[in-house]
Amino acid sequence: MRTFLSPDDPLGFGLGDYVELFTFAILTILIAGWTLAPRMRGRISSESRWWILVFAISPVILRLCLLRRSPVPIPSGADDFSFILLADTLRHLRFSNPPLPFSEFFEQVFVLQQPTHSSMYPLGQGLFLALGWLVFGHPWAGVLLSVAAFSASCYWMLRAWTSPGWALAGGLLVCIEFGPLSYWTNSYWGGAVSATAGCLVFGALPRLARDFRLRDAAVLGCGLSLQLLTRPFEFCFLLLSAILFFPVAARGRFNWRAGRKSVLIASVPLVAAVAITAVQNERVTGSWTTLPYMLYRYQYGMPASFTFQRNPTPHRQLSEEQDLSYRAQSAIHGTGPETLRTYAERLASRARFLRFFLVPPLYFAAFAFLFNVRDRRYAWAVLTNCLFLLGSNFYPYFFPHYIAAVTGLFVLVSVVGLGHLDSLTITGRSLPFRLGSLLLLLCIVHFAFWFSVHGWAGKSLQSMLLPFESWDYINYGDPQGRIRVRDELARLPGKKLVFVHYAPGHRFEEWIHNEADIGRAPVVLVHDLGTVENSRLLSYFRDRTAWLLEPDQSPPRLAPYVPPKAGFQTVP
Repeated sequence: MRTFLSPDDPLGFGLGDYVELFTFAILTILIAGWTLAPRMRGRISSESRWWILVFAISPVILRLCLLRRSPVPIPSGADDFSFILLADTLRHLRFSNPPLPFSEFFEQVFVLQQPTHSSMYPLGQGLFLALGWLVFGHPWAGVLLSVAAFSASCYWMLRAWTSPGWALAGGLLVCIEFGPLSYWTNSYWGGAVSATAGCLVFGALPRLARDFRLRDAAVLGCGLSLQLLTRPFEFCFLLLSAILFFPVAARGRFNWRAGRKSVLIASVPLVAAVAITAVQNERVTGSWTTLPYMLYRYQYGMPASFTFQRNPTPHRQLSEEQDLSYRAQSAIHGTGPETLRTYAERLASRARFLRFFLVPPLYFAAFAFLFNVRDRRYAWAVLTNCLFLLGSNFYPYFFPHYIAAVTGLFVLVSVVGLGHLDSLTITGRSLPFRLGSLLLLLCIVHFAFWFSVHGWAGKSLQSMLLPFESWDYINYGDPQGRIRVRDELARLPGKKLVFVHYAPGHRFEEWIHNEADIGRAPVVLVHDLGTVENSRLLSYFRDRTAWLLEPDQSPPRLAPYVPPKAGFQTVP
């Protein structure tokens, strides 16, 4: 005897039913694409500069279409809060904030307390967040601006490397790979700013080699400057790559006499970026040459050092959250010496991160690209990618935004490979369809499917399909309860002082974060350090009502703070 149980789905479909329908839809679209795609590409291969605007607004509009299901991302990690503090500081037209009284209550990961209350990060990402905050009233608007800048600059870059039609294809790939479903769009960590810097550099170099123009030299300098302000370590690789371009890729085709003038023009924004960095260093650390990042590592022992260095030693008392992060980073760094074997094993383990830059069909295009490396320019592109991959391997951690500057080159590899596949012949005969256009269409179908799932699928369908999604990152729901706590505090009258009490075994979730102007902030979040210590802070913030937040409860619990009676002591 069998028991009939229908799937919990509005249509009564199971996962296999949807797979069958989706497969049929893909085949239908791809068959149509065999004949329509080349014809359409021929018609839209316009050189109009309006395409820059189209690619700038496309990823933004696509993400805004998902706001009903996936609202504005709420900061939820130490990096997010540190970048937002940096943006808040910049929008107040300063590089740092005065040290806070009772700084031990305000300790948070990746934020300095002494000699100033400041983020440890360089200025690049914070500048975009601050701009979006000032113009549109929210730092996430700055994230969208950076994604728009990256998408537009990547199309501009590709116009110097390939045909107008394949440049359009590359702009489309940027929108669907790094747009609405990417963590670059749905967090405050960054990625698009550094990617924009790389596109400006890689777009200016071939233009300078082909036709010397002062504006291209200025763009080159702006790209290098933006990378210096965003990721100073990877700036070294980008600068070295730019220097190698002319002897490797432009040999015999570059006017070296005119090149001296281009170097001077490119140096102007670069010198300005160095000066701004020095000013930030002095305002934050008190030294013109000490980066906030370096001072934070000295004081707190993190972020982890390079693999050929020893684990840093903290020189301050760490909070529970900081100590947890320090021990985790030290464990990943390891205590053994760096060897060729450990370096190679770490490099091999990072091969999976290439998936972030290449949708699965594009792996075929990347392989086809290798048949074009006889062109010196394309050989230089491969060399640059290898330089970033090998150089970043000296750091024990890795995220795709570490090498975001070469994202434009990954897109270039994709479109050149697709173009090679489009012209593929077998025994001198052309294929009955254009393989590159077919793979491009498959990438579009891949994105359209997951975009539809996030935008319109019901909860039951999402529960079936989302476990099979890879590399996309978009917020939905409130898994940590942060939105509920934020809204509850906003409904309470007056100013609030919130003591955050972590339970034993607290996870990697930062809850201590505050505004740059803490005196005017409606909510101040501090550590619960026990009754005696808390009383000092209560006396200082007499104009605020006190609350106790227990974030490790499920859901997080917010209640009025009631100090224990005399003779009792709370456990911090």
